[in-house]
Amino acid sequence: MSLRTTLAAACAATFLSVPALADGIMIMDPYARAAGPTAKSGAAFMMIHNESGQDDRLIAARTDAAARVELHTHIESGDGIMQMVEVEEGFPVAAGEMHHMMRGGDHVMLMGLNSPLEQDATIDVTLVFENAGEVVVTIPVDNERKPEAGAHGHGAHSDHDH
Repeated sequence: MSLRTTLAAACAATFLSVPALADGIMIMDPYARAAGPTAKSGAAFMMIHNESGQDDRLIAARTDAAARVELHTHIESGDGIMQMVEVEEGFPVAAGEMHHMMRGGDHVMLMGLNSPLEQDATIDVTLVFENAGEVVVTIPVDNERKPEAGAHGHGAHSDHDH
């Protein structure tokens, strides 16, 4: 790897590691991924820290990278199989607390991808909060990232291709 390429990669990593912050909401460690180069859907994950003095709620998300964006979580369907479902009411983030959106749990679902989520690319996602308003986050694509300990995969989704 050339010095120029190494420096460019280091600068990009530094820029992307800076948390997004707006009206007391800080977005940390965001990343997106797809199951493969032909996947029609993907997901974005992050930590949302509410540093404001009031409770808030993530109520929507949008991006030009996909035809439709929904807030999703996983629930056990009763027979031990995890099922992904839309959470229409969004995700609460209490004042001073953190909400961890991770694989196998809460996440931003990207459906009808306009182009593949390619390793090391970025997508801009606008998160909409009930009180803080809109927070635009530049999210790096990391299809190689391993799930965190205890997280479930997206294996039991018959209606989604990721």
